Amino acid sequence: MAMAVTMEVGNDGVGVISISNPPLNIINAAILAALKEKFGEATRRRDVKAIVLTGKGGRFSGGFDINAFQNPSVLKYASINVGTTGDTSDRTIESIDLVLNTIEDCKKPVVAAIEGLALGGGLELAMGCHARIAAPKTQLGLPELTLGVIPGLGGTQSLPRLVGVSKAIEMMLFSKPIMSEEGKLLGLIDEIATSEELVRVSRLHALEISDGRKPWVRSLHRTDKIGSLSEAQQLLRTAREQAKRTAPNMPQHLACLDAVEEGLLHGGYKGLLKEAAVSKELVQSNTTKALTHLFFAQRATAKVPNITDVGLKPNHVKKVGIIGGGIMGSGIATSLMLSNITVFLKEINSEYLLKGMKTVEGGYYIDTLCAPFVNIV
Repeated sequence: MAMAVTMEVGNDGVGVISISNPPLNIINAAILAALKEKFGEATRRRDVKAIVLTGKGGRFSGGFDINAFQNPSVLKYASINVGTTGDTSDRTIESIDLVLNTIEDCKKPVVAAIEGLALGGGLELAMGCHARIAAPKTQLGLPELTLGVIPGLGGTQSLPRLVGVSKAIEMMLFSKPIMSEEGKLLGLIDEIATSEELVRVSRLHALEISDGRKPWVRSLHRTDKIGSLSEAQQLLRTAREQAKRTAPNMPQHLACLDAVEEGLLHGGYKGLLKEAAVSKELVQSNTTKALTHLFFAQRATAKVPNITDVGLKPNHVKKVGIIGGGIMGSGIATSLMLSNITVFLKEINSEYLLKGMKTVEGGYYIDTLCAPFVNIV
């Protein structure tokens, strides 16, 4: 199936806009441009009362195309004139243009029908909609920090307003996804529907918003989940201290918290400006380049020429030799023995060998179990 964004308008007056970029419906510049076009068409058409945004193939979207991080110029897919004060005019503010102007401020209600996964930019698109309907066991998350960047399509502003500051910090800083069932309890998801009923339920929900029977909720305008400003700032201070201890060389953690705080102090719109500015700086940083390289390198190990592509399978390991019985060697030996693998432990003399044996035995309190498996060399 070719990459495309399509729209089908039913007799009920709902335009269903579908993202198709198999296998994960990854978002790139072409997809974003097509989304803007289809939303513009749906807004103009008189036969369209409401809009449903979804993904083909049982997946909403796995996020933004990571290849773009290696060529930052492709990230500039849209430009608007902010036109507020001096230095912000005539800037490229992608997140504001797409999520705020195109989706959240759309003149017709937009409901996201989410299935399979909505990660990174995919979840950010969904949070820009006025409601979210999800299939069971759908994965939701913002994992951008693992690549050295922060959410750049409004996620630093929408997520705290939908799930609360504490949970949003946890999901972003630890790249910790949740399932749709938890999302429903938190308020991120409005309804759960089976895969078979997902689009139908989403259409009905969109029409009910259009008819005034359900609330028309703009995520960026919400404040009910934020709580008091003093409590929110304390949460941010604690998160900063933890980030400095656990990730001192990862600037994206503090940058993400800065964007969140900007929105809490000065409103979601200002927060989006901060998010966009920080995103552009981070995407060109050495940290992002290194983490992106690592991401692709790890996946390349699953595609080794003449190994993975010819159907070779690993032999069952029965015996393993370990040189050195220190802390690391003895730990490895113990793990292997607990997996019923015979271990040959080699040391420079019998004194060091016996010491290594005792480390293994003492560490797991299994004196009588270890000896039969260990061969002294």
